[in-house]
Amino acid sequence: MSSTHKPAMGQVYFFLILTTFFWGGSFLFTKIGLREIPPQLFVLMRFSLATLIMLLVSGPRLRRLNRRILRRGATVGLTLGLTNISFVFGVQGTSISRAGILNNLFVLFIPLLVKIVWGDKIGRINLAGIVMASVGIWLLATGGSEGFNRGDLISTFCALMIACQIITVSKVLKDDDVYLVSLVQFATVTLLAGCIVLLLPPPHVSLSRHAYLSVVYCALLPTVLCFTLQNTYQRYVTATRAGLVYTLDPVWSLIAGFFVLGESLSFREWLGCGIIFMAVVIPLSVRYLTERRLVRRYAGTTD
Repeated sequence: MSSTHKPAMGQVYFFLILTTFFWGGSFLFTKIGLREIPPQLFVLMRFSLATLIMLLVSGPRLRRLNRRILRRGATVGLTLGLTNISFVFGVQGTSISRAGILNNLFVLFIPLLVKIVWGDKIGRINLAGIVMASVGIWLLATGGSEGFNRGDLISTFCALMIACQIITVSKVLKDDDVYLVSLVQFATVTLLAGCIVLLLPPPHVSLSRHAYLSVVYCALLPTVLCFTLQNTYQRYVTATRAGLVYTLDPVWSLIAGFFVLGESLSFREWLGCGIIFMAVVIPLSVRYLTERRLVRRYAGTTD
């Protein structure tokens, strides 16, 4: 989709929300798959299949593949690879309810990274959100039977990688062919996961139908479909608005964890999850309202 054919904003938000639904489902299917598949092998299988599917979809476009697309796709693919590798190790070590909430901390990492790289101000509302998130993490650490465990720590690191991936998409991708960019992204993740499998070879495993179905789901919907939609539509909204939409991810993972896996949280854990969620939503909402006010002021000045 070229910049001369800008979609309606309702369409943009619909597809971004749809991506959060399938991304939320990836927590559930990843948890199921990891019962039989080692994490590094799961990422390799998922993105190998995703690369193959995207290669078939992008067949007629391959003649347009050039160094610029390879460079940009590989850059975004590197952050995507680190995101997904840390994601599976995080989900393996904690509940999908906790992982979903902790992954949502990417919204608070975005202003921190922008401050470090570009020197932008963090702002008092973001600082308040970081303090709230710290309180929520403390409640998670003291509310569960295992405290703040290894999986929780890796899920928090995954949030940092998600922030890097979102910023990279916004800063690197322009009017490139989204199908070719996605193809290069997935191939980059496959190569990265393959290197990790060589360094950490998994034991021989015998997989059931459920394990294969979990890989197929994660390759087809949260990967091929969702990242193509993200590359297509995120460019039409600001990082703030995209981040606000993406906060729906843990809502779906919480629902899946409760109703499908029977996960339960203590009162302190629920309270911690709620505070972390509000720590994310409040700064995003304030920035969103500020953006709207500035747009209206600018429009009024122009008139």
